[in-house]
Amino acid sequence: MAVENWDEFRTALAVARVGTVSAAAEALGVHHATVIRHIDALEARLGVKLFHRHARGYTTTEAGEDLRQVASATDEQLAQLVGRFKGRRSAVTGELILTTVSGFSAILTPVLARFQIANPDIKIRYISASRLFRLEYGEAHVAIRAGPKPQEPDNVVQHLATISPRLCASRDYAAKYGLPKKLSEYSSHRFVGQEGDQARAPHEKWMRKNVPENCIVFRATERLAQETAVRAGVGIGFVTNMVAAAQLDLEVVLEICEAWQSHLWLVTHVDLHRTAKVQAILKALKNEARAWQGDQAN
Repeated sequence: MAVENWDEFRTALAVARVGTVSAAAEALGVHHATVIRHIDALEARLGVKLFHRHARGYTTTEAGEDLRQVASATDEQLAQLVGRFKGRRSAVTGELILTTVSGFSAILTPVLARFQIANPDIKIRYISASRLFRLEYGEAHVAIRAGPKPQEPDNVVQHLATISPRLCASRDYAAKYGLPKKLSEYSSHRFVGQEGDQARAPHEKWMRKNVPENCIVFRATERLAQETAVRAGVGIGFVTNMVAAAQLDLEVVLEICEAWQSHLWLVTHVDLHRTAKVQAILKALKNEARAWQGDQAN
């Protein structure tokens, strides 16, 4: 016969262990009437008497002793199973999938590499793609998204960092061409910009509006490629606070403008947010982000 109601078996096991309805009810956190109802229902379903009832309490019959032994073993196995599940949740192990929009690999890969070395039982999959991964379907454990705050239900969203671009040029470029002092001088300079007509970031829109198209001599879809070209002396372009440590060889044409700022968000699904591996990588990313913001403050 299939076990239809494990609560009734647990109740019978509790009574067999403690010997009275009141003590079993206290141990289970239920009313004593619930204990009596469970015992009566289980005996009726099994077609046997499980207990001898007497003034001092309940003692098991032969059938009740058989049930006590089997139910006790089953209860212990279930407790061990739950313990293993909890252990998995508290261990920084297994596969960890992190997804971002393209352009962040240069700053994130070192963080993820250090995290994996510190947690050798973790297997990291870092996926950079333009599409949004569905966390509710288990496509990723953590997503880093840029732009407005994500609003999907059942996701935990935390602010990671503010992206603050500066308009910069390398010192080699400045030595060769000089630096523009005002917008009217931009037409005589060379620029690095975004590939395509669908510039979405505030600073990209600003460049499209203020820099003549024929002055943009290098275009790239990825932010990292643009920043690399700027640092190589190709032209004037935007470099964010997230690579400020590499800005020692750059001259600032225009400082950070609040209107150019955008935001990065950490997104996790509520069902996985509290797991040990997700909490560990979130902590590592937040620690790194504090360094980015610190550079901005300087």
